[in-house]
Amino acid sequence: MQLNDFKVAAVLAVSDIARAKEFYEGKLGLTGEEMGDGAMTYACAEGTSVHVYATPHARPTEASAAGWEVDDLNAVVDELSSNGVSFEQYSELNTNEKGIADMGAVTAAWCKDPDGNVIGFLQPTS
Repeated sequence: MQLNDFKVAAVLAVSDIARAKEFYEGKLGLTGEEMGDGAMTYACAEGTSVHVYATPHARPTEASAAGWEVDDLNAVVDELSSNGVSFEQYSELNTNEKGIADMGAVTAAWCKDPDGNVIGFLQPTS
C-alpha cells in the first residue's frame, strides 16, 4: 500500500458551522454539500475537497491548514478582498500591500477563517 496512491482532503475544525458556512460560501464562494452530522464538504478540482466540521476542540492554526493552487493569484486576492476577506501580512515573507509574498518558485497569500484556520493560495511562477 502506498498512501500517495489515494486521494486526500483538507479537514478543518470550526467552533460554529453556521459562521463557517458564511465564510466558506459567502466569502470564498465555495458550494458545499451538507453531511448528516451538519458538517460541510466543499468539492474542488480533480476530486479534492475541503471538509469543515464543528467541534468544541477547534483551535486557531499557526500555519496553513488548507491551500489552493490558482492560476492568477492577483485576481483571486482582488476578488476575495472585494468579498470581505482580509489577507494576512507577514513581515518575514515581505508580503505586499495586498498580502502577496513572492517566494521565488511561487507567489502566495493567506487569510484566516473565523476560527483562525490559515487558508493559503499559491501560484507557481514558472
